[in-house]
Amino acid sequence: MTMITLGEFKVVSLRETAPDHLCDTPERAAEYWRKHVVNDPRFNPDVECFICLALNTRRRILGHYLVATGTLDTILCHPREVYRGAIVASAGAIIAMHNHPSGDPTPSEGDIRATRDLIRAGQLLKIDLVDHVIMGQPTPDRPKDYVSLRELGYFYDKL
Repeated sequence: MTMITLGEFKVVSLRETAPDHLCDTPERAAEYWRKHVVNDPRFNPDVECFICLALNTRRRILGHYLVATGTLDTILCHPREVYRGAIVASAGAIIAMHNHPSGDPTPSEGDIRATRDLIRAGQLLKIDLVDHVIMGQPTPDRPKDYVSLRELGYFYDKL
């Protein structure tokens, strides 16, 4: 018999973040990122970091977890890793988030494909993907420091 040892999985709990924090809009997700994710010792702003907010059925944050860190402009993550933390946290929904170190939060084709894969996987698991928010930096012509793929129209019911 082969034994497989899984590494430790950490979901940052409410006690370490903001208790009972409602997160039902991309603005609130971005606010949570600015307050909590950037202060997480595992977050590296110089490379792409993919995190998920684990939500209960009423869209209140249970915690967040780091899924993967990438390179300057690329991150590799599979739906299996994305939803693993949600299952551990008994989440009813998640918000996927990652940063673009360049500061431009415009989604790439890879971001869009990954989001569609996450939507399909979440439908099978009965864990809603509420949004995929990409964080960047504000500029004079773009005052928001984030982009919501849901607001851009990349979420739809039948994939």
